[in-house]
Amino acid sequence: MSLNIDTLKAELHEALYLDLDEFGLESEGADLVSRFVGLQLRSAFQPVISTTLDHPLGYEALLLPSIGGTEQLTPTFAFDFADKQGRLVKLDRIARTLHALNSLRLPQPQGLLFLSVHPKLLVSVNAHGQVFERILHAHSVPTHKVVIEITESAVEADKPLIEAAGNYRHRGYHIAINNFGGHRSNLDRLWKLAPDYVKLDASLIQEAELNASVRRVLPKLLEIIQELGARPIVHGIENEVQHKIALDAGATLLQGNLLGKPAAASAWHKQEIIDPLVSSL
Repeated sequence: MSLNIDTLKAELHEALYLDLDEFGLESEGADLVSRFVGLQLRSAFQPVISTTLDHPLGYEALLLPSIGGTEQLTPTFAFDFADKQGRLVKLDRIARTLHALNSLRLPQPQGLLFLSVHPKLLVSVNAHGQVFERILHAHSVPTHKVVIEITESAVEADKPLIEAAGNYRHRGYHIAINNFGGHRSNLDRLWKLAPDYVKLDASLIQEAELNASVRRVLPKLLEIIQELGARPIVHGIENEVQHKIALDAGATLLQGNLLGKPAAASAWHKQEIIDPLVSSL
């Protein structure tokens, strides 16, 4: 699908009364980039691999901010920078719009799109989230194809976290808990939130490579997550040893640079993804 920026702006302005000039969207080859608060923003997508499918379950969208297109910055820096200028809501909206539009270029558009939401904006579903939802609908992307990633340890109180997850679920989105098992993760919150997916913190598979006790616990942790009705995703797989540990633990959903490094949506038509079963033989 070719993304003509002028046509795109006209369509969204007519359908949603949105002025995309504020979003700073520009074409860069087959993909879209954005210029906002002095930053250049790009989308990258990393596959979530399923051992039971012959194609990725979906892709996680990642924000790649830079200055002048060369000096790479972290997403955390970009969001903190925008927050200090009172532009956090706009940056989050631009990032999700950029990801949603670029995801139309992925080779499996029928797959899931995993999107993070800034912790400060979780409770803004009814206002802030509706704009994003209208953009999805304008391009025939149903909400049930989108997985909202929530970092539960970044939100202090249970009530707003549970209400936010419930609001997203009511609108048809899937819910994923991100970085579970890392600092301040709470198993009690897991059953209260009832997520569809639980993405393990990358530190767990890294520690499992070095620590036999963690390797023994990993299958039990995956089993607990499944018994709570969620699908665990072992995240952060960087080498074959970690890959084998994840498979031996019973993981069926995997993510990490070994299986596919983050890349522009259009680039995935040219790249190969490691088969998680073949590579373990």
